[in-house]
Amino acid sequence: ERDMDRKKIEELMEENMTLEMAQKQSMDESLHLGWELEQINRTTELSEVPQKSLGHEVNELTSSRLLKLEMENQSLLKTVEELQSAVGSVEGSSSRILKMEKENQRLSKKLEELENEISQEKQSLQNSQNQSKDLLKEKAQLEKTLEALRENSERQVSSTTQSFTAA
Repeated sequence: ERDMDRKKIEELMEENMTLEMAQKQSMDESLHLGWELEQINRTTELSEVPQKSLGHEVNELTSSRLLKLEMENQSLLKTVEELQSAVGSVEGSSSRILKMEKENQRLSKKLEELENEISQEKQSLQNSQNQSKDLLKEKAQLEKTLEALRENSERQVSSTTQSFTAA
């Protein structure tokens, strides 16, 4: 029975190491999202004032989400460390092993959820960047149209003024 328990402990330690690696990968992705957010901030700072409000709003929402994900990652990392510590002190307690297996399953699900959230945040960030670009293009087009309307209006006023002066 002790041999079986030791085998389970070894398996749990391997699973914990796998979870730790996945956790680190998730944290790396969070850092990368933070970097992308900085890039957006720089791009947004270069754009016009009306565009800044949309960019700031997107950046604030993304920053908040990233901070939440990083806090979750830290919590999960702490839990993994606690589990490793518990595994080191356990000497054949089957009920303890079952609890750790359940905790590992919970952590695996949580990690998967975090990875999905990161993926969704990346997509949301990409969508926001695309929307920002589209809005800038639309703004430029509207400015061209406005300028053309002004020129046309000035020509009409000038033409009308010349007609009245000639009459």
